[in-house]
Amino acid sequence: MKQSCSGYFYILLCTLIFSLVEVVLKMVSGVFHPLQITALRFLIGGLVLLPFAIRSMRTHKASFHPEDAGFFALLGCLFVCVAMTLYQMAVNYTKAAVVAIIFSCNPIFVTVFACLILRERIRKNHVIALLIELLAILIIIDPAHAQLSPIGVTLGILSALLFALYSVLGKKRTANFGGIAVTCFSSLFGSLELILLLLFARTGIGVRLLTSLHLGIYCNVPLFTGIPLSALPWLIYIGAINTGFGFVCHMLAMEKTSAQEASLIFFLKPMLAPVFAFLFLREELTLNIILGIVCFLIGSGTAVIPGFLEQRKRLRNLEYKE
Repeated sequence: MKQSCSGYFYILLCTLIFSLVEVVLKMVSGVFHPLQITALRFLIGGLVLLPFAIRSMRTHKASFHPEDAGFFALLGCLFVCVAMTLYQMAVNYTKAAVVAIIFSCNPIFVTVFACLILRERIRKNHVIALLIELLAILIIIDPAHAQLSPIGVTLGILSALLFALYSVLGKKRTANFGGIAVTCFSSLFGSLELILLLLFARTGIGVRLLTSLHLGIYCNVPLFTGIPLSALPWLIYIGAINTGFGFVCHMLAMEKTSAQEASLIFFLKPMLAPVFAFLFLREELTLNIILGIVCFLIGSGTAVIPGFLEQRKRLRNLEYKE
């Protein structure tokens, strides 16, 4: 009972942390370059996670081999250099609340990718949930009136899809290393790869090459310079608290409850994130956003509740047998 209560505490704490991330990223969007904040937050977050990752490896009796380094380099590139870069750019282009709602679709995308890549079973309720959540995104975007930036919304959807792909591919090492170690190493490798790319993009050859590839956004990005003292608390929060401690809370929530119950985090986030965006950013809660949230919650409930109830029933049957 105590373990379950502490698990729900971590679910609540993680929900609060994750619901604030888009708000904070939006607040510092005028201070940091999108690629700069992405590189720094995952470098800080990975370093915060490192002691927990080492402990997880000891628990799993895992060793780090050269092929693991190659795997985490590729995984980190997908995670930080691509998915999270698109995510940060989405926050810059459109409302923080909209990005938060769209990104919360990723558990459904995880289910689809797990079916395609890991051959995991996909249930009928997951397909229905995916359709409902896609409808929710359309309601939020409101293409008939086009009040939101189509670029920002598109980047948000792509980031959610690629993060889901990263999550599924990361499962290939989760059994050996543990979830925290996978997050830690992919964050560190990804942030270092992004930093190296940004350093290369400051050279003459790099500028010419990336400009020719229409990737000029990577050129001449500041890394550790031009950061005002007033922005340091936000950088520490987004790196250490959200990217580091937030993922620790997420893993602890799953350990002390279950993966199904921990997925409630992404069920609750769409309700809290728009409220925080309204309170701190004064983002208007339009009717289509409210309707989209309701539709999204119906979709998330369709995906989560049947599994949650099934798991509860299984636990009660085990208790009864004992």
